Amino acid sequence: STMKRRTRDSPHSSTDMSEGKEKLRLKQEVGLISGVSLIAGTMIGSGIFMSPEWVLHHMGSPASSLLIWAACGVLAMFGALSYAELGTIIKESGGEYIYILRIFGSFPAFLFAYTSVILVRPAGLAAVCLSFAEYAVAPFYPGCSSPQVVIKCTAAACILVLTIINCLNVRLATSIMNIFTAAKLLALLMIVVGGLVLLAKGQTQNFQNAFQNTTAGIGAVGVAFYQGLWSYDGWNNLNYVTEELKKPEVTLPRAVMIAIPLVTCLYLLVNVSYLAAMTPSELLSSGAVAVTWGDKVLGSWAWLISLSVALSTFGSSNGTFFSGGRVCYIAAREGHMPDILSMAHVRCLTPSPALLFTSAMSLIMIISGTFTSIVNFFSFIAWLFYGMTISGLLYLKIKKPELPRSYKVPIIIPIIVLMAAVYLVLAPIIDQPQIEILYIVLFIFSGIILYFPLVRFKWHPRFLQRLTLHLQLFLEVAPTTKDAN
Repeated sequence: STMKRRTRDSPHSSTDMSEGKEKLRLKQEVGLISGVSLIAGTMIGSGIFMSPEWVLHHMGSPASSLLIWAACGVLAMFGALSYAELGTIIKESGGEYIYILRIFGSFPAFLFAYTSVILVRPAGLAAVCLSFAEYAVAPFYPGCSSPQVVIKCTAAACILVLTIINCLNVRLATSIMNIFTAAKLLALLMIVVGGLVLLAKGQTQNFQNAFQNTTAGIGAVGVAFYQGLWSYDGWNNLNYVTEELKKPEVTLPRAVMIAIPLVTCLYLLVNVSYLAAMTPSELLSSGAVAVTWGDKVLGSWAWLISLSVALSTFGSSNGTFFSGGRVCYIAAREGHMPDILSMAHVRCLTPSPALLFTSAMSLIMIISGTFTSIVNFFSFIAWLFYGMTISGLLYLKIKKPELPRSYKVPIIIPIIVLMAAVYLVLAPIIDQPQIEILYIVLFIFSGIILYFPLVRFKWHPRFLQRLTLHLQLFLEVAPTTKDAN
């Protein structure tokens, strides 16, 4: 009765009259500015400060690496526009998971949820938090590399702080996202302006014969794309929180059209700035490109860059956490994860059990992983499922054109994204096969062992039901209902 009373008092709760019982739902708190911040704020994270040296390393020349950055931006834009149409047909939160479920059915959606919730999302969050920690502790260890134990403890602390923020209040989480997005845009503008000053002074020698030493191998180009696209990852984040958007049919396409071109232009200008300040060999030998740039250009003010990057990566990890917890929550609501993960806090109206689970998995990743290894396997799985989702959109466009949609993308755009996804999944396997990729594929298909007893035949051991009840009371959570829209 207490839970029912609390639900009734909330202006954002919904009442399911036909069933005769009241349920909770998440608040619609995300407007256009918060939507742009969620996309741009998650995209601009650690990538632009860590990946340029790796893109240059695989491509071999400044001009070809700039082409990769531009191509990654176009691909992210095309992918996000395709997802915007999916978001206006299927107005539910959950991103790829909900689209695969509604188009292809339960089994492939379960494999996606299983892989995403246990591996992909926590890995992405762990990678961003590790880079946050690296920049945050760097000023305390001048002239030498920071101890791994300090970096990992700082990254773990970052995850715990984000868990508390996101469990307490959606509005607090989005406000932090907006503030940190503004801070990181200022940091990138500082690098851009510094680069333009250097170019005005005539430091253009690195742009002469700029295509010299370009690599042409399909595998090298594929891995360079992985590193570049890591910096653009987050272009699909608004689709994970569709039910929390104000007017999703308008907000979703608009936010995409503002955020991604803005980020692409910034990334290109920042790369030009790096190349104006450093020779390609200096850039390749730099552990943290932005810090090296700061030392060369800002001198005694170089600490500003470390601070800016730390703020940027913290904001990005907040966005990753905000959307990543939603996948876990939606999958549980559809019966593909334990029931407890589909519940929301009765007062805060946040999916706190799902957020706590994502947090726990990320902490495990931090203990065991390194930044570059996490990025490569993250990208492989991500593009495997992006390709599957885009093929679902093509199926709907061809077979079900009568479905109502407030936004339509030209069919050539999803076709280009699908071709790129196939290339990104196959190129590194063909060119440089690695045993890790086999492990990832085996992990994805290990989900079959859980799917048939727990989901297909709905075998629910009694001890799990008791555990759910105890956790529900302990965490003060209750089942939720979908938005009426």
